[in-house]
Amino acid sequence: MQEIRDAILAEQYDAIAGLDVPDHYRGVTVHADEAEMFAGIPTREKDPRKSLHLDEVATPELGPGEAIVAVMASAINYNTVWTSIFEPLSTFGFLRRYGRVSALTKRHDLPYHVVGSDLAGVVLRTGAGVTRWKPGDRVVAHCLSVELESPDGHDDTMLDPEQRIWGFETNFGGLAELALVKSNQLMPKPAHLTWEEAACPGLVNSTAYRQLVSRHGAAMKQGDTVLIWGASGGLGSYATQYALNGGAIPVCVVSSPKKAEICRSMGAELIIDRSAEDFRFWKDEHTQDQQEWKRLGARIRELTGGDDPDIVFEHPGRETFGASVYVTRKGGTIVTCASTSGYEHTYDNRYLWMNLKRIVGSHFANYRESFEANRLIDKGLIHPTLSKVYPLEETGQAALDVHTNSHQGKVGVLALAPREGLGVTDPDKRARHLGAINRFRGV
Repeated sequence: MQEIRDAILAEQYDAIAGLDVPDHYRGVTVHADEAEMFAGIPTREKDPRKSLHLDEVATPELGPGEAIVAVMASAINYNTVWTSIFEPLSTFGFLRRYGRVSALTKRHDLPYHVVGSDLAGVVLRTGAGVTRWKPGDRVVAHCLSVELESPDGHDDTMLDPEQRIWGFETNFGGLAELALVKSNQLMPKPAHLTWEEAACPGLVNSTAYRQLVSRHGAAMKQGDTVLIWGASGGLGSYATQYALNGGAIPVCVVSSPKKAEICRSMGAELIIDRSAEDFRFWKDEHTQDQQEWKRLGARIRELTGGDDPDIVFEHPGRETFGASVYVTRKGGTIVTCASTSGYEHTYDNRYLWMNLKRIVGSHFANYRESFEANRLIDKGLIHPTLSKVYPLEETGQAALDVHTNSHQGKVGVLALAPREGLGVTDPDKRARHLGAINRFRGV
């Protein structure tokens, strides 16, 4: 592993093909025999530092259409938090089901799960049938793992019955020194970004692109008013950029003055600090407060000059969904994913059906959407939102930051990269965008 690291740091990419792939590597795991360790503990008190382990694990066999990547950096997503606290269920059920698909997929059904759904790194080996990528290529990976043997996936791969999220519903994820991916997960690494910056957009950037921009999501157009919950967070920070970049008008909902300032630094002008304005959408655990929905709607119209949102970018879920349905304009769209505050959504259907609103479910992105989202990063039109970086040994703390929402933007993790700031091969482009690249750093 040290030889691989040394060759990458020396930018000797042509030498990568001649280096041996190690039999073992270090990866961040959860253990099947600990799946009940948090039983009876409230969700907010479950600590990823107790369940995430840094283990030495065996390198998986390389199959057709796959690649083994040396991971320089990765990042934390909420699916890693879910995995680490075994909610809403243990991911070992996903691995068992995937293991039954074929003799090759049985590799994934193990008593440990190497987690992580982002990476930036260098291709070490490619399997039979891979022609686009070769050892030494600098890459990032999106997290769609799909078999594509069914006709259902050939119009939109997200509809394939064997579609999975890599590192969550499959094994050998990106929070590790090596990762196993399908070759059609790979995309070119933006040359102006460091390893850790390039690693952090993958999942959330592609998710926001499909959810907001794609025809499979809200199909945002110029002039649309877009209400964005958690607008400075891992997902919302990209939605805010897409709204601004696409000529829409974002109304950014945040929970502190510091988060509001981040949105302003991105160019957003219409901001609601829900903590300062004390929005409380639930009277108690079972009863929503429709007066608060109305107060939110009035506040939005005050900011927009009378317009209701054409699109609501929904990802908190249970806590906010009733309000989201209410405030959307007649004929508008609520596009939803994630549900980080709870999956069981309740809303007053009169405001949906009588006003011809639509609820659109959106889940990650297909390869084309991910490629387009990555291209916008490469063009310097969308920027990473990396705020803090941890070493691989402290992945548990990084996941805790996300679990407790004590972070901004994205939290990165260094794998083989020995320090931050490495991997830039186009310093001139970087210099042109440095302020935007560093917008979230240290916040």
